Amino acid sequence: MSLAKRAFVASAVVVAVVVGALALWKLRVVIALLFSALVISAAMRPGVEWLAARRVPRPAGVLIHYLALLIVIGVLLWQIVPEAVSQVQQAIGNVPTTHAEIAREARHTSGIKHDLLLALDKRLRNLPSGASLIHPAISIGKKALEALVGIFFTFAVAAYWIFERERAMDLVLGAVGRGDRKRVRDTWILIDRKLGAFVRGQLLMIAFVSTVLSLAFWGIGLPYWLLLGVFAGLVEMVPVVGPLAAGVLAVGVAATQSWQQAILAAIAVYGLRLLQDYVVNPRVLGHAVGLSPLIVLVTVSAVGILLGGAYVILSVPIAAVFATLIDVFVRDRDPAQEEVPAVIFPAKEREAG
Repeated sequence: MSLAKRAFVASAVVVAVVVGALALWKLRVVIALLFSALVISAAMRPGVEWLAARRVPRPAGVLIHYLALLIVIGVLLWQIVPEAVSQVQQAIGNVPTTHAEIAREARHTSGIKHDLLLALDKRLRNLPSGASLIHPAISIGKKALEALVGIFFTFAVAAYWIFERERAMDLVLGAVGRGDRKRVRDTWILIDRKLGAFVRGQLLMIAFVSTVLSLAFWGIGLPYWLLLGVFAGLVEMVPVVGPLAAGVLAVGVAATQSWQQAILAAIAVYGLRLLQDYVVNPRVLGHAVGLSPLIVLVTVSAVGILLGGAYVILSVPIAAVFATLIDVFVRDRDPAQEEVPAVIFPAKEREAG
């Protein structure tokens, strides 16, 4: 009887673990949005606390951060989008779109370009009718609505977490032994500080890389210089792979003009990388998450394979959380003694009352 009881308990545990894993897998989008909200909250918290120390209420501090974000986006749309649209139109301006244009272009080309034109012509001939495009258009509209809802959900949870983190922390600490409470609290705060410093540093790097490379590409006369520079800045969010892809794309576009421009583009990209690695990152970011490039590369690959490319931007924060937990609870390091670089705002926590 005892053996049967143990077998039943073991089977129940296995089933519960499997069901829990499947539930988490099905809810991975919601979990990713919640984690993104916590990361955004960690990035805003020092700014909100800085304003609170100057008698600005915390709700107003959160609104100021969101308003500043909207202003930055508006300025970027006002200043950059017209030039970007012009460059996109220039890039696609010579691409044939009708059957007659494709046929005429194909007669005067050969090799890979000829094959691509024939494939494009075949695709155009097999385009669905207007009625059959209704359902795909509805599907795209639903996806856009879901994305918009996800964005509002993420920023709403981020704002809510600014005010409720202390209560949640007290609730969790209540379930922990009295002797471990300080260590758990310090670990929680350390993770929050690391994630906040990482996000603020990433935003700085995106702005820095986009500006420097756009100006460099413009200076060497590279076509589509703004698109290439902004792309290089945005893919800074994808560790290791993003900067490499941006460099390859820039050199490839330059190679279509001349080998001299390709060399200049390579020098610009590689020079910026050296500047980041030896000057900007150590002085501005320090070791915000404390991860080696190998761990980052493995984590990016694992997250991309298991969850998909959309989740890659969360790979470094996820790795930072696990690395911090391992440092504290496996390597027995004191979280209160760990240093986190101050990016924009000092990464110090307000003492809980």
